[in-house]
This record gives sequence, structure tokens and C-alpha cells, in this order.
Amino acid sequence: MFLPALLADTPGIEAQQSATDGWSMFHHDSAHTGYSTSTGPLTNQTLWKFKTGNSVEYSSPSVVNGVAYVGSQDRTFYALNAATGDKIWSFEADNSIKSIAAVANDIVYVGALDNNVYALDTKTGHQIWKFETGNQVYSSPNIVDEMVYIGSNDHYVYALKAEDGSKIWSFQTSNFVWSSPAVVNGVVYVTSWDYVYALDASTGNKIWSFKPKDSMYSSPAVVNGIVYFGSNDYNLYALDAESGAKIWNFTTNGYVTSSPAVAEGIVYFGSDDHNVYALNAETGQKVWSYKTGDAIDSYAAVANGIVYIGSKDDYIYALDSKTGEKIWTYKTGADVESFTSVANGVVYIGSNDYYIYAIGAISNQQPTSPSPTSSPSPTVPEFSWLVILLFLASTLAVALFLKGRQAKI
Repeated sequence: MFLPALLADTPGIEAQQSATDGWSMFHHDSAHTGYSTSTGPLTNQTLWKFKTGNSVEYSSPSVVNGVAYVGSQDRTFYALNAATGDKIWSFEADNSIKSIAAVANDIVYVGALDNNVYALDTKTGHQIWKFETGNQVYSSPNIVDEMVYIGSNDHYVYALKAEDGSKIWSFQTSNFVWSSPAVVNGVVYVTSWDYVYALDASTGNKIWSFKPKDSMYSSPAVVNGIVYFGSNDYNLYALDAESGAKIWNFTTNGYVTSSPAVAEGIVYFGSDDHNVYALNAETGQKVWSYKTGDAIDSYAAVANGIVYIGSKDDYIYALDSKTGEKIWTYKTGADVESFTSVANGVVYIGSNDYYIYAIGAISNQQPTSPSPTSSPSPTVPEFSWLVILLFLASTLAVALFLKGRQAKI
């Protein structure tokens, strides 16, 4: 009874969706939209939290088939039960893991600061293969057409065969590559420290490049023929995906290291000026902004008409996607630089307090809220009380009937 009332009274929140949706890689999909068709939590209920051995800084959980995969600065990569937080298995690398995993065909792919890209069996955590680059791997892999696309601080973008890790091609950029490549329509879009590149996904040949006024940590999102990314020159940019020509830029009052999410014609991102922004995706005009208590490195996730994002003020925020109004906040024990993932009605995110958090309630394949025009089925306790009341009423009726018969006699 609570959910329909909340949905009706909260402006801009869409009716909960019946579809469940996993989160299989960085920012949900190969285009890095950050948008999920999953239901999203309307309250800040803690489902579970799991403590790792160090900060969960830039890594965030990827959630597929009921398992959450996430790395930590404790050098360990974890597979956790997405409903309970129980550890299924763990894999230890030789350095911290800040890369976000990609999951496909029962293999989970992830980079590590020990210079390697790993492919692990999703059921056991056993290593299937590893590919050594020339420097640390902060970048998160993207899996498209049996290919793994990933960057490295050795200044290269790599295309690897997903099955065995063999190199198909590599492209040398001008500087290190922190970002995760987006792959759309046979083109790889990736940012290095100082350039944005569009590369042919089959050959690695450069199609175009664009240089903003300052460096970049932000990864690109590509939607409807437009490439969106942030820069340390305080801007969010929109480029034509085919030519690399600038369409518009929006200037904030701080670095834009946050990678944008794009949903229903709106771009969502955070800035070091402490604000979450929503812009018109075609024009760059501001729709709304919301002030948090500190800088925002985290990336937004959008589901069910709600924007979920973390801040260095230790909080996770849920904001109405249409108005920017606060729906709820959740306080962790340290600053939040991890990124939000939304799957099956739950928000998953890490914090520098060493914990991975699951906020919400697991959804099934049916809508989680009853129709306002129908009555929900009684729960087991309600049914038990109903039986008791019926028994007492029946007993009383029998007693009254017998008493009436005795009075006639």
C-alpha cells in the first residue's frame, strides 16, 4: 500500500517497471549510457553490506545472473551473492583493482594495477587467461562481438580476442588511458589523458580525434550519434560521433571527471563544484542541478525515473530525474568515489570505508508494487489471523444457536 502512494505523490518518478535488468559492464552497456530498465529503490533500505580489506574506490559492482562482481584496493576481486552479499569466490591479483568488470558468456573480464587484464570463470573464479600490458590498467573492459576493448596507462588501447586473450590490434594514444572504451556501430570511442579518439573497432585505425583544453578522466557515452564526456577544463562536451565536430559544451565551476549517463534525452553527470547536473542532450541547456556536500567523481546511474550517484561527502543520493528533487540519501562511512550500478531493483556501490553496499530489495520478473485498483493478496500472518477470526465467529454463532434452542425448550 505504501509504494503506490509514494509513486503518485512524487513528481517525475515513473511507474515501476516490470522488467528486471542486469548491469554487465562499466556504465551498464557497450554505449555506456548508464541507463537501466530495472526497477530502482524508492527508499534507502539496506539490503546488505560486505566489507573488503581496503577502499572500493573507482570500481563498482557488475551484476549478472544474481552475482555481483567487484574489485577492491585490497588486491582482491570478489563474486558475491547479489541478494545476500555472501561471498561465492574471490581472486587475488598482484595489485589493487580499480577497473570495473565486464561479464559475457560465463567469463568475467577485469583489469588490475598489476598491469594485467584478467579473464576469470564466473562460477569458480579460476583464471582462464591474462594479458599483460606495459603499465597499470585502470580502464574497464568492453565486450562486443567476442572482442575485449580496454585501455592501459602504457598509452595503448587494446582489442583482444575474448576467448583466449590474444591481441587483435593495439592503438597508441598520446598519453595514458584511464577511460573505458565505448563501442557503438563498429567504432570505439575512448579518451586518453589529452585526446578523445574514434577508432575502427575491427582494425584500430583512427577515424578522428578531438583535443579539449585540459586533461580527462571521464569515459565517453555515445547515444543517438553524439559522444558525451567530461574534462578537467570544467566542461562537459558533446561531439558528433561521425566527424568529431563539437556540437556544444557546458561549463561548470569545477573539474568534470564524472562520466555522463544519458537517458530519455537528458545527460546526467557530477562536477568537482559539488553539483549533479541534468542537461538537455541535444542542446546542452541546463534542466536542473542539485548541490551535494562535496566534489563528485562518481558516475550516475538512471533507473525508474531516478538518478543515483555518490559524492565525496560520504553520501549516496537518489534524485528525481525530471526535477532534481531529493528522494533519499544514504550515508556511508567515508567518501564515495565508486560508481552506482542498478540491477533487479537494487543499487550497488562501493565506498572508501572498505564496504560494498546493496540498497533496495531484490525484484522478480513481476511488478513489485500492486495495482492501485486491486487489493494485494494477504500475507501468511494476515491469512493466519483471518482463519482465527473465522473460527471464533463460527464458534460464537454455534453457541448462540444452541442457547436459542435451549431457551425454546
